[in-house]
Amino acid sequence: MGLAPTFFFQHMINQEATLVVMLQPIVNAMGYDLWGIERSGGARGSLLRIYIDNVTGITLNDCERVSDQVAGILDVKDSIHGPYTLEVSSPGLDRPLFTKEHFDLYKEHTVRVRLQGKLHGRTNVVGKLTAVTDESVSIKDQDETFIIPLQMIGKANLVHQTSRSVAR
Repeated sequence: MGLAPTFFFQHMINQEATLVVMLQPIVNAMGYDLWGIERSGGARGSLLRIYIDNVTGITLNDCERVSDQVAGILDVKDSIHGPYTLEVSSPGLDRPLFTKEHFDLYKEHTVRVRLQGKLHGRTNVVGKLTAVTDESVSIKDQDETFIIPLQMIGKANLVHQTSRSVAR
């Protein structure tokens, strides 16, 4: 159980990697997969969002259990400096993709990638994930295929497909 992160996007600083290493065994021991960690900051403190997953799905009770355990660990280890809000969540239908393994799981699915910088004049690419390598992902957007180096990815998510068509 649990996918070991192979790489992290540039928006994930070393502290998040340290948090993954610290928290993954705890979350796994509770019967969940640590899907990923996001951290964002502001003037009033930071938000630490931890995504958990399970083959049977995630309930509010699951999030509360993991939140209680993780909060205790973070307080004891004093891993986060300054005020922060801890949020534990399911990755949901539009789940974020953090690792190469996540991309491998969702080949042939529609993804949205926000780039750090521009690629062919674009900062966002939405399309079918067609290939994954150790260095890049390929996304087919209508008639064009974008080969995106992993280090250019700021954020990536699945795009939940509804039964009705959506105009572009």
